[in-house]
Order: sequence, then C-alpha cells, then structure tokens
Amino acid sequence: MTESSNFYDVGLDKNAANFVPLSPLSFLFRTAAVYPSHLSAVYEDRVFTWSQTLERSRRVASWLASRGIGRGDTVAAMLPNIPAMNEAHFAVPMTGGVLNALNIRLDAAAIAFQLDHGGARVILVDPEFADVIAEALTLMKGPKPLVIDVDDAAFDGGRRIGEIEYEAVVAAGDPDFVAVTPQDEWDAIALGYTSGTTGNPKGVVTHHRGAYLNAVSNILAGNLGQHPAYLWTLPMFHCNGWCFPWTIAAAAGVNVCLRKVDPAKIFELIPKHGVTHMCGAPIVYNTLINAPGAPRPRPGARAVVGLIAGAAPPVAVLAGAESIGIKLTHVYGLTEVYGPASVCAEQPGWDDLPTEERAQLKRRQGVAYPLQEAITVLDPETMREVPRDGETIGEVMFRGNVVMKGYLKNEAATREAFAGGWFHTGDLGVLDRDGYVIIKDRSKDIIISGGENVSSVEVEDVLYKHPAVLFAAVVAKPDPKWGEVPCAFVELKDGASATEADIIAFCREQMPGFKTPKAVVFGTIPKTSTGKIQKFMLRNQVKSADAISA
Repeated sequence: MTESSNFYDVGLDKNAANFVPLSPLSFLFRTAAVYPSHLSAVYEDRVFTWSQTLERSRRVASWLASRGIGRGDTVAAMLPNIPAMNEAHFAVPMTGGVLNALNIRLDAAAIAFQLDHGGARVILVDPEFADVIAEALTLMKGPKPLVIDVDDAAFDGGRRIGEIEYEAVVAAGDPDFVAVTPQDEWDAIALGYTSGTTGNPKGVVTHHRGAYLNAVSNILAGNLGQHPAYLWTLPMFHCNGWCFPWTIAAAAGVNVCLRKVDPAKIFELIPKHGVTHMCGAPIVYNTLINAPGAPRPRPGARAVVGLIAGAAPPVAVLAGAESIGIKLTHVYGLTEVYGPASVCAEQPGWDDLPTEERAQLKRRQGVAYPLQEAITVLDPETMREVPRDGETIGEVMFRGNVVMKGYLKNEAATREAFAGGWFHTGDLGVLDRDGYVIIKDRSKDIIISGGENVSSVEVEDVLYKHPAVLFAAVVAKPDPKWGEVPCAFVELKDGASATEADIIAFCREQMPGFKTPKAVVFGTIPKTSTGKIQKFMLRNQVKSADAISA
C-alpha cells in the first residue's frame, strides 16, 4: 500500500478527545481530585493537603497573570526547600510561564547575569538571600524583576526587599483561576543554568513533555509506588529537584520539606513522617553515615530508598548507607537531561552478594531511565558504540524525549551538544558486558601520567576506604618527569588523624604505583550547594593547567 493511500491516515487525526499535550500540571489536578485530603507537604509546624496545594498554586498563578505573566515569561525563585518552592513548580507553569530556580549559593554577579539572560520578570526571594538578591538587582543591566518576599518563620534573620509578601499574593489570588495548559507539549516549562567553572553558565531550557516523562520515570526507577513520603535533602533548585516536585504530585505522596541538610533533623524526620524516599549526592549520604549518633536500624526494619547521583559513589558510601538503614540506587544525569536519566537497574540476586561485590555492581551509571530512549558510550569521532568490554573509553551520550530543548540564546552551543543526533555529556565512560555504562571520569579529569591514563574516580574510591577519610578528590599535579601525577585532597573525619605517608602507603597497597597519589593535601574540600566537589578550585590550587602530559 502506498503512503498516500494508507487508510490508517484517513479520518484518524488528533483531536481534543484523543490527544492532550503532556504536562506535569495534570499530576496536580488528578491527585487533588482523587486524594484531596491527603497530605501534600509538611514543614516545621505547617501542613498542607493536596486540595490546598492546588488552590494555593491557582491563587499564585492568578496573581502572576494579573501582573502580565503569560506564555514564555520567566519567573525566578531564590528559595530553599520550603512549600512555596514546591508550589512555584505548578503556579508558574499554570500561567504559561517558565520557572527559573536559582542556585541559592551563587554570588550576586552570577545571579545578575542569570536574571538578565533569562529575562526574569518576577522573582520570589527568601529572607536568607535578600542581601545577595538586592545586590544582584543593582548589578543587572536590563529591567529589574518584581520582587515577592517569601517569609519563613523557621529562619531567624534576613529582611524584606520586595513589593509584596508571598502569603499576601496567595490571599489576593483567585482560587478558581483556570490554568493555562500548554497547547504544545514542547513549550518551555523551566530554565536552569549549568554550573560552569569558567565563563558564564549556559541556560538549559526544558519542556512540559520531558518534565512529565521524567517525573514518571522517577517513580519507576526509584520504586516510589503510591503515597511515598519524600524527604527533601536534594535542593529543589537543582534540575528542578530532579523533577521530584512533579513526581510526588504524580505519586500522591508527601513532600517532607527541609530547609537545609542537617543530620540530626533528618534522623528526626525519617521516623516522624515515615520517610520512604530521599535523594542526594554522595556527600549527603557520607555526612549522614559519619554523623554523631547516626542510628542503626532494627533487624527487619524497612529501609529508606535513597537515589544517589552527582558523582560516581564510592563503594564505602554505598556500603555505609546500608548500615544506617538507607538502600541506595545509583542514578545519573545532567541538567540537560532533567537531572537523572539513567539508573543502575538492580538485578535479581544482587542483595545476596557480599557487600563489596554488591557495591561494585550498584555504583555503575547503568541503563536508560524507563522513559528515556537511550544512554550509551560512543566514539565521538565515528559516533559508533564502543565494545562492551569494560575497557574501551568513549563519551557518554543520551538520546530521547528526556533531553533539553537546547541552550537559551546559544544556538552554536546547542548544535555542538546535539552533534550526530545525540546529546554529548562530556563524561568519559565504558560499557560493561551487561551494557551498563560506567563513568571513568570527566574528560578534563583524566590524568595522563607518563603516557598512562589514570582515572581520578578510581583513585578516589580507594581513598574513601581509608578509615580516617571523610571526603576525597584527586586532580592532576604538574610533574617534571611524568608530565602530571595524581594529587589527593583529603578531608578527615572528626577526631581522626593520618599523615601524607599513611595515605600514600594505603593507596600503594591497593593500586599500581603510577596511579598512587604523589602528594596529599589535607583540609576542607570546597563543595557546591548540591554536594559536588569543586575540582576546578583544586586544579587551580595545584596549577593543573600547567602540566604537560608525557
């Protein structure tokens, strides 16, 4: 049958009855209708139900719309993990607007750039960040956004710098506001900036379709089921909280809000609210594992499911989390793929393996998320998949519906990122015999010592096994003979001690000499607000750029 006469194309067009553009807004509408009295969020002494969250989101959207916010307008938020930040993930898209969740650790200059670049017309500000936002507004080159203060009784300090307070916005809004749902699921829903180490960050634009699909993928990959209790240890500003505001709405769960990562508070909230799930970088779990008074679960007690990402998790962290009642699942992704978009999918029998062997399997980056099309490792020159030998290094790449629209106002960078029909992550990895991706390093973090490739991740994994080591990072250090050699930065546990000779000898027992650190620097290791170690600062400290690979 010819294409022109295909009867499956005749009289079978899309219409309002059989096609609705995908949007995570639908999760809130459904859950509020089906479970109106179920808890949606708890924070300190405040409690909200799903019907209340829907009404509050409608009211905020109504007020924003009355100020002219509509399709394609940017609304920024400088907020911690509080209910208002969760509501913003629905209220802003309800107007057709785009939410720009700002990194709360940025300085004024970086914030000013993002507000200008994204054209923010409104910004929600927590009192803790009033001073840095006020300074950023003075540094802006373009029109300044209207400021809404979001007071928080749990924070002692700060000041108001806005035109109106958030609860007044809620009170003034229309509870019957009719949300603007996207006519095209490709419409932008969020703008997030990459954490670039040099120059200005790139603005990642994501769409309703991808947010919808990744929210559901989180449920499937993380085994959330229905009515999970989710503890907000991951910043909501980071890739829109990995899409979890929309995930928890889809699963009709409870958002257990947490202003900052505090081990004592976390150990209090887990039993108090029956927490079932949480997310975070390795540093978050390592902090909990090593916290004074970290609880040991009762035999047979239900473990909290923890998704871990941000860096290849050390074996010591994967094993240590189990000792405090957290079962970790490794996920991997970037801002450009909505947060996590691959998962180390567990196989039957893993739980019966010895701890070390089980942890080695679970630290892999894994396979595509359920609703992501593909992740693999390709030779960037030929764009062919590398052999599944666990040795041949290529670049990790994604393809599918859970990939960004592109970089805002940066067509050249967008074309480069999508060259060859795949999204290039810049991470180097291999495929093992199971087809699971294993990241070896960022391209800039591979150390070439005397012509031999050294993976900083591999060296760090050994360092984390040392009983005195709390955090570790390895970068290249210039060397007159070898070109560059591994240099370890080590942050010790409270009360622990170790010398440079101790650390080097420990590593030498477990790896070849060329991989062993030749120098050890002790002290606090700089980290981002999401827990990633800031290796660029460490490279600058030892002048890695001056190294000449031999």
